[in-house]
Amino acid sequence: QLQLVESGGGLVQPGGSLRLSCTASSATLRSYPIAWFRQAPGKEREFVAAINWSGGRTYYTDSVKGRFTISRDNAENTVYLHMNSLKPEDTAVYFCNAALELDQIGTRYWGQGTQVTVSS
Repeated sequence: QLQLVESGGGLVQPGGSLRLSCTASSATLRSYPIAWFRQAPGKEREFVAAINWSGGRTYYTDSVKGRFTISRDNAENTVYLHMNSLKPEDTAVYFCNAALELDQIGTRYWGQGTQVTVSS
């Protein structure tokens, strides 16, 4: 059983930056494609970004392209979501997801989430 742990959320002003981290306890993330999802109050969970096992392929939802960057450090067993130029509409709980295959993103393993609030 893969247990994912997110960290790095917080309160930030519009235009600010945050870096979210996703790691696993007692297991390696190395072979898993990893994605970030988010869920705002009253809305469904939505895909944000994904990265394949090697880090060579990345995918983003249109609303975050050019502002967010997903990366991974397999030596550190961590996947990051670098978020720049944050907007109030980015406010949500952000979840890390590990799937068995890249085309199965959104299934299998989830973290508990970390809150990101963008507000002045």
